[in-house]
Amino acid sequence: MRMLRRLWPYYRAGWHLVLLSILQVLLGSLMGLAQPQIIGWVVDRVLEEGRWQWLLPGALAVVGAALLQGGFRYGQRCTMELVSQRMVAGLRSELYRHLQALSFRYYDQVQTGELMSRVTADVDAIRFAAGVSVVNGLMNLTTVIGIVAAMLLMDWQLAAVSLLFLPFLVLAVWRFSRQSGSAWAAVQAATASLSAQIQENLAGVRVVRAFAQEAAEVERFRQVNRAFQQANLWAVRLTSFWTSAIQFLAAMGSVLLLWYGGRRVMAGIITIGTLIAFNTYLANLVHPVRMLAQNISSLSRAWAGLRRICELLDQEPEVREKPGAKPVGRLAGHVVLEDVSFSYDGVRRVLDHVSLEALPGQRVAIVGRTGSGKSSLVQLIPRFYDPTEGRVLIDGHDVRDLRLADLRRSVAVVPQETFLFSATIRENIAYGRPDASLEEVAAAARAAQIHDFIESLPAGYDTVVGERGVGLSGGQKQRVAIARALLMDSPIVILDESTSAVDVQTESQIRQAMERVMAGRTCFIIASRISTVQGADLVVVLDQGRIVQQGTHDELLEQPGLYREICRLQLRAGGDDEGVAD
Repeated sequence: MRMLRRLWPYYRAGWHLVLLSILQVLLGSLMGLAQPQIIGWVVDRVLEEGRWQWLLPGALAVVGAALLQGGFRYGQRCTMELVSQRMVAGLRSELYRHLQALSFRYYDQVQTGELMSRVTADVDAIRFAAGVSVVNGLMNLTTVIGIVAAMLLMDWQLAAVSLLFLPFLVLAVWRFSRQSGSAWAAVQAATASLSAQIQENLAGVRVVRAFAQEAAEVERFRQVNRAFQQANLWAVRLTSFWTSAIQFLAAMGSVLLLWYGGRRVMAGIITIGTLIAFNTYLANLVHPVRMLAQNISSLSRAWAGLRRICELLDQEPEVREKPGAKPVGRLAGHVVLEDVSFSYDGVRRVLDHVSLEALPGQRVAIVGRTGSGKSSLVQLIPRFYDPTEGRVLIDGHDVRDLRLADLRRSVAVVPQETFLFSATIRENIAYGRPDASLEEVAAAARAAQIHDFIESLPAGYDTVVGERGVGLSGGQKQRVAIARALLMDSPIVILDESTSAVDVQTESQIRQAMERVMAGRTCFIIASRISTVQGADLVVVLDQGRIVQQGTHDELLEQPGLYREICRLQLRAGGDDEGVAD
């Protein structure tokens, strides 16, 4: 019932179909109850009274009741399958929308494979339970209640003796439902671990091969797979044991019926037809009770999946758009960080009381050692994260007061780790502006110094790149990502090590092309190479989350401090970027 209450919003649109299915369940159960009555009546009339003329009509009545019962069950199955498919489609869409809204911090803490398991395996378990198990469970429960009621109305004494096993049956079903819930929860958790292991391994297959760790990864997978197998085997053993126990208890009812019912027939208290009807009812009771146990197992598995899905849906995005957030037109790009501190875990500060101002059209280079907080700083501008203390302003607006869509359309980002979709190059470049013309896409590609390479491909801009850009070199992927950012025509641009994978000559070509494109835009550049930093209007040096120096390249070279040390290390290494790698 708790599961149904949680899923009811998704059922609501098809409530009339649910009612139709319930009606079909009741009519099908009624037809099932009618068959033993017809059989008993025919036996008494034909065998005991010798009215053979009733044999054919009675047989036709049994066949007709069976056909009607089958028709009603077919109808309710189709109806509820339609309802469950619609319900699950709505649930899966809601999950996907919710995943799009969750903050980056949540994705920092969970594995992609586990999330995929929740959206696929857990949702499928709910679909089966919501469409099949719920209605079949209702049908089986209705059948059990109807059979017990019919037996009591026919002969309450015989019914009481025949159903002595029923309390033990109810206890067995209750114990089974309690134990199967935890068993299937373990299966769902093991499924998530298995999916996470597969996803991670496939994503890192090149690293695995490069370090010759295939055997180690196979062994890791074997361990996870063994845990998955053991969890499933335990759930199956549990289901098999209780199903067999339930069948045994139901069979004991037949023994009691034959013993007590046979004595009553010989005493002339009841007819043979009544005994046969009772036996038919009892035989018909075994199947729905056994199926009821399986329905409970299925519902337990679905409930375990629903709990995991609800845990995901109950996750509140940390970065949320305020009610009544300000819509803004094109921003000028005046960025101010006022006494900003930031922490990922709430304990260690990655940024510590940082204050910074970037004027419209200004180019700000951010340098520092590994872990100094460079990427964390720029991720606060488009609100990928919110500062722990202080605030980020754009054109005098606190970014938390702006509509997220407006804000992020105003900030073009070329991330450190380039990601391309399994789509055409044109679609990847135009991802932020799907309506962009081919001429606009090509112009952005020219600015990023990737147009000539794209034109050399057999399909040109319609060339499909592999997953995550497989088939392109690191530099080519980065230039496609730069073109994607340039096409956005945003007033603020963030380049997070955007030329780290290109050679010095290509970097120089990109920088020359971007000189024209970046004119009038505020640009934040995280760079390892000092050559990239030299043309910046302002160089900000971070160390352990604090700004320790800022000024132009020439000004900082004349000052003793971290920046001059970084430059000396690069010069000594012959251009190696080890000293300023992020």
